[in-house]
Amino acid sequence: MNPVLEIKSIFYNYGPIQALKEVSFHVNKGEIVTMLGANGAGKTTLLKTISGLKKPSQGQILFNNNDISAWPPEKIVQKRLIHVPEHRQVFSTLTVTDNLYLGAFHHYKKSGKKEINDLIEKVFVLFPILKERKDQLAGTLSGGQQQMLAIARALMAKPDLLLLDEPSLGLAPLIVKEVLLYVKNLRDEFGITVLLIEQNVNASLKIADRGYVMSQGSIVKEGTSAELLNDVEVREAFLGQTVN
Repeated sequence: MNPVLEIKSIFYNYGPIQALKEVSFHVNKGEIVTMLGANGAGKTTLLKTISGLKKPSQGQILFNNNDISAWPPEKIVQKRLIHVPEHRQVFSTLTVTDNLYLGAFHHYKKSGKKEINDLIEKVFVLFPILKERKDQLAGTLSGGQQQMLAIARALMAKPDLLLLDEPSLGLAPLIVKEVLLYVKNLRDEFGITVLLIEQNVNASLKIADRGYVMSQGSIVKEGTSAELLNDVEVREAFLGQTVN
């Protein structure tokens, strides 16, 4: 196995509250790994800590064998670890195309305009609706289209690892399936490794290779997607199934 990301016994505190407690796990190259847990389990804090928005009080974060625990977010982005936060957060007053250009900001000068435009066309192949809306202001897109734009903007940064926080949040069930299919295609067609937080546990386990379960800031369970889908505690806690 070739770990892209290794988390080694990290802790994070909000004042006296311990939000992350000795969290350790790994993500191998080419995997989709999902992180499950109830609201308040520490999942979003974990992603923010990995992407440099928060600094762990203890432990190590290794990305492609580099210790990034103390790195600022902009340096982490330059190394192609890209975080798509919850609630989409597109630049609403800019067009779809301008949002995509901003996704390539950190490598724009090095890559050049032609390569950036070629990358935009590749993104449009994956998200054809965005090509149709390329001159439209991002704030006027539907919720599902804004989520697609947020993911597409992240692709413009050429990620080795993509952190996705609740990509289906607030979307209609039909759109949820569509967005998660796009997430699967990121790995299958673009070769991008994905660490996913997703409220739709059943759907996320169906596209993921492996998963971890968080509770009160700690990882309490791990396994393949099939193992977690068949786990009695997971089925009762997250899938609403009573198992006798």
